Amino acid sequence: MTTLVVKLGGHALERLDVDAPVLGDLASDVVALAQHGTRVVLVHGGGPQISELLGDLSMQSRFVDGLRVTDERTMGVVAMALAHVNVQIVATLNARGLRAVGLSGVDATLLRARALGAPWGRAAVEPIIDVALVVDLVSLGYTPVVSSVGVDADGNLVNCNADTLAGALAAALGTELVLLSDVDQVRYDPDDATSVLNSVSKREVMDLLERGAAREGMRPKLTAALDALNGGAPRVRLANGRREHALARLLSGALASTEVTP
Repeated sequence: MTTLVVKLGGHALERLDVDAPVLGDLASDVVALAQHGTRVVLVHGGGPQISELLGDLSMQSRFVDGLRVTDERTMGVVAMALAHVNVQIVATLNARGLRAVGLSGVDATLLRARALGAPWGRAAVEPIIDVALVVDLVSLGYTPVVSSVGVDADGNLVNCNADTLAGALAAALGTELVLLSDVDQVRYDPDDATSVLNSVSKREVMDLLERGAAREGMRPKLTAALDALNGGAPRVRLANGRREHALARLLSGALASTEVTP
């Protein structure tokens, strides 16, 4: 049996209901993979839902270098929004035939991390992963669905970017990482749609980050890819999770993607 860490986020999660095509396709893809001996650990974001709930509460969404600024009050909103996203995803996947189990990084202290402090507040860095619960669930045939709320060393909640969590989890498990968002491929020039990259080395990723070609949400994705590879993950691929049966087509080579190579 092999294991695959899949992160689903961005506008790929705009719909969470039982008829959501993205989640329906994902569920059937995961079922098919399990039949061939590959288990999936799903990590999800929820940026749009967090921003929507903040707006409903007349609170501002702010980002620095692609990371959400998370003061104490915002941390509570993040936890509420991601809990809602988690149960919606789990309910939909189970309705489509999976045995999904919802988790956060708080459960069994799966995710411990350090709060960055000003200007990011409770936004988290340096994740430490305890994979025991995830390994147990996978061995029993369950599909863990993990949100990115964790704790610091004192037990206070922290907001870890979901890409960062996925990269750390893939490294800890020594498994391939797939990052599914609303972007088809990484671009050498973010303003040039023809500059897509089918493959990019770690050195080239560093160049994209250093010269600012990786903007906003792409920065934590590429940083997570580096963390995963440096930590022992054998492979990292990025693709558009809104495409029909994105996971199955990516793994078969039929979907445009970017692979990050050592």
